[in-house]
Amino acid sequence: MKNLVVIGFIGTQLDAGRAAGRWERWRPSVALTQREDLEVHRFELLYTPRHLSLVEQIVADIAAVSPETLVRPVALDIADPWDFGEVYAALFDFASGYSFDTQAEDYWVHITTGTHVAQICLFLMAEARYLPGPLLQTSPPKRQGVGEVGGYALIDLDLSKYDAIAQRFARAQQDAIALLKSGIATRNPQFNRVITEIEQVAVRSKAPILLMGPTGAGKSFLARRVFELKKARRQVAGGFVEVNCATLRGDGAASALFGHVKGAFTGAMAERGGLLRAADGGVLFLDEIGELGLDEQAMLLKAIEDKTFYPVGGDREVGSDFQLIAGTNRDLRREVLAGRFREDLFARINLWTYELPGLAQRPEDIEPNLDFFLARHSAELGHRVRFSAEARRKYLAFAQSPAAKWRGNFRDLGASVMRLATLAEGGRIAESLVETEIARLRALWEPVADGGRAGCLLTPEAWAGLDWFDRLQLEAVIGVCREAASLSDAGRRLFAVSRNQRASPNDADRLRKYLARFGLDWQAVKAGTT
Repeated sequence: MKNLVVIGFIGTQLDAGRAAGRWERWRPSVALTQREDLEVHRFELLYTPRHLSLVEQIVADIAAVSPETLVRPVALDIADPWDFGEVYAALFDFASGYSFDTQAEDYWVHITTGTHVAQICLFLMAEARYLPGPLLQTSPPKRQGVGEVGGYALIDLDLSKYDAIAQRFARAQQDAIALLKSGIATRNPQFNRVITEIEQVAVRSKAPILLMGPTGAGKSFLARRVFELKKARRQVAGGFVEVNCATLRGDGAASALFGHVKGAFTGAMAERGGLLRAADGGVLFLDEIGELGLDEQAMLLKAIEDKTFYPVGGDREVGSDFQLIAGTNRDLRREVLAGRFREDLFARINLWTYELPGLAQRPEDIEPNLDFFLARHSAELGHRVRFSAEARRKYLAFAQSPAAKWRGNFRDLGASVMRLATLAEGGRIAESLVETEIARLRALWEPVADGGRAGCLLTPEAWAGLDWFDRLQLEAVIGVCREAASLSDAGRRLFAVSRNQRASPNDADRLRKYLARFGLDWQAVKAGTT
């Protein structure tokens, strides 16, 4: 027979009492151990440190009525027992560090005591199986008196009669995911996995989120959707502040972000609050965070960790409590190794990191996004715009083919649909218009003359010194690199066959050495400059 373990919060009101008269009152935690039909082997009694004296009293009382029950007080670091984030995080940490032994023990989760927030969080933890057992609900006796223990009921969330609860929870999650995707029925498995986890993180955590991916992959769009989700859940009171760090240069960068005091520098005629203070209580999206200077990175790290910082020229700290979402098209790990990005800041923002695939890696998502952009531009134009059947087929056949490079990702697709919608006669996109647009896109993605992409990366002398074979091969390799999400991704594509013949393939190192033969590195290839 398994040992019974009860897990529950102390009842600061229901369990209270020090005088002799307390034995005539129903106290849920004590009453559980007084039942003749239950043998509680262990009681994990959760409490906050300020209620330690009450815990000691309950431990002593249980020892008096049920000496065979081991009571283990568990202190949880919860400053505000009515704060969902705090309570859920504390319970999650407790469950994660607990050594459950379901082969030898049964676990009952007591939800009668504790704040309503604590009870809801216990329910969620049990529903998600972080606490592996049924919910235990106790009730007072019909009449108070010594020895009256009341009743109890077990709520097994695995039973079919609770399917409706689970279904409502699942529907709420699906609604949140739909919000993050703007209702676009994306079909790419990698992107859908990313969105599902981001939904969970967005509603459960205030930690920084890092979105990686090529320019135009939708980082800014997704960041704003995360804010809208948190706002719908009443998790933010402030606004959404978006900053493209590539536009912050020189002395003005720190002032724009952190503000300045009057007279901090020439031209500082008045105090400036700065963008971090503007994001207080909301979400700050720093796009292209890899473009920040090292000084601004150090100031940002302090602002993230301490929620305080010094304005430029100021000697008094100011505060701003914001959630950071960062975006980058760079490999920040390489930036750290190159000394261009602070290792401590990268460690701080690398807790929740997600890589968004480019549009060329999501061909199955082109059609739903085509419909999304078409509907949006139709609304802007004030009339419905639609494809003819043959025009739609031709456009999608090209858009989903290897010939469509989509180097600007969704920006390219959005611009393409806007051109089609604007030029459509009578709101109908004809086949001839699609043919013209395809030709326009091909020209847009045409390699630059005088050596194409490879020729632009090498000096004229170096390019002239290459055989035609090497020129063609290098041009093809650079084309793959430009479309790949990372050095490793490009290596896997380029060495897809030969890597299977190696005991321990290192595709990234092989590609790095190949590029080095021509004096190139990964960052130069991605940026398109020497």
